[in-house]
Amino acid sequence: MTDLEGRTFGPGSLAVSEDRVAAYVEATGDDPRRWVDHAPPGFASAALFVVAPDLLSELAGRSVVHGEQTFTWHRPFRTGDRLTVNGTVARYRERGGVVYVGFDVTAGDASGDVMTGSSLFLLSGDSAPLEAAGEVDEPPPHDAGTPGQDERSASRATLVRYAAATGDWNPVHWDHASAVAAGFPGVVVHGLLQAAWALQEAARHRDGDRPIVSARFRFRAPLLPARPVAVKGEVDDAVVAVSVSDDRQEYLSARIELADE
Repeated sequence: MTDLEGRTFGPGSLAVSEDRVAAYVEATGDDPRRWVDHAPPGFASAALFVVAPDLLSELAGRSVVHGEQTFTWHRPFRTGDRLTVNGTVARYRERGGVVYVGFDVTAGDASGDVMTGSSLFLLSGDSAPLEAAGEVDEPPPHDAGTPGQDERSASRATLVRYAAATGDWNPVHWDHASAVAAGFPGVVVHGLLQAAWALQEAARHRDGDRPIVSARFRFRAPLLPARPVAVKGEVDDAVVAVSVSDDRQEYLSARIELADE
């Protein structure tokens, strides 16, 4: 499948509608009072998944793990925007039985780019890139655990709402059998939902419609639904280092650059 390198996907269309932004804000637990005329930065995931499903369908039959993600915001997502989205396979390399796929995405309109990003996907050979930690029972659909102060968690129902808001319908996030077959203990929380939590932590340090300039996320371990996690940020000048973790391990780390004051 090395012929994938250089392949383009799209153009696709993304309507930044009021209803879709509201659905995204609700699914990610963001502040609906802040995001009325504009979408939160994490809405970039909806742009990515205009074209990413076509790439992932080309990779069908192999377990896929989202390893890293970067986004750069050139201007805010405005409610009412209709954006054109394109994707390109920038890299396809195999090492140690794991294939590394780099996928670049752009979303913009006639005035220029709104967002650019780059994804790193890891593909298995004959087995999953992550070793299964032992199958677990699924929690009830609406069980989000009991998060404490400054904690976040997601129920299985939350994952379906998030998938509907972004288009990220990878079955490992909603189908137990598919998740186990991919090497997970069960259904896992979207990495980009955790990224949305990290962006919210950083965005509270800036007002305005474009609080964040760029971000890099590393997805370090699968998070199961109904497991509360702490989202903690440390600010150094205009950079926020954010960690999503619990007493077991770290699930996501991020380096997020804030916009100018």
